[in-house]
Amino acid sequence: MIATSRSYRVAVVIVFAALTLILNFSPLKFPAPYAPFLYYQFWEVPIVAAFVLYGFKIGFSIALINTIALLAFFPGMLPTGPLYNLAAVTSMLIGLWVIRRGLKRNPGIKWGFSILIMTIAGIAFRVAIMSVVNYMCLQQPPPIGYALPIHVVLAYLPLIAVFNSSLAAYTIPLGYILASSARRIGRYKG
Repeated sequence: MIATSRSYRVAVVIVFAALTLILNFSPLKFPAPYAPFLYYQFWEVPIVAAFVLYGFKIGFSIALINTIALLAFFPGMLPTGPLYNLAAVTSMLIGLWVIRRGLKRNPGIKWGFSILIMTIAGIAFRVAIMSVVNYMCLQQPPPIGYALPIHVVLAYLPLIAVFNSSLAAYTIPLGYILASSARRIGRYKG
């Protein structure tokens, strides 16, 4: 993590939030073939990159700005949908943060292995927390959920878990790659 001034951190949040919003509002999204109401996108990658470079507070701040923008301009089919996104991203970041703290105590761990275990932790936290969130919320009437009967929610949970795990499986490594590239560019002395 890089020691930074307050104005530098604000600038970082603005730049990464802008990139996140551009990706979020771009047409670059693909419906999951097994659950077409869920979309694979790339907007979480800059959030993970910011987390890797600057820590949890910066990553969460960017996720929060994204959520506010979505609530204001494009909430989706469910007005509280962006809050589900925030819960998913936050749970993934918490998983990364927990493992990152352990890795700091073991500096001999190779970069590739650390990405692997952080990806596994991010997936595990995201799937576990979002399974609980979806179980509780999808049964609620709009705007919280869809008033789905319990048997429908239980049928959807495995599909949503596959979605959350597969999305995190590419988001976390891509976030690390973006962060690594940003570090190299930052060290470039031209």
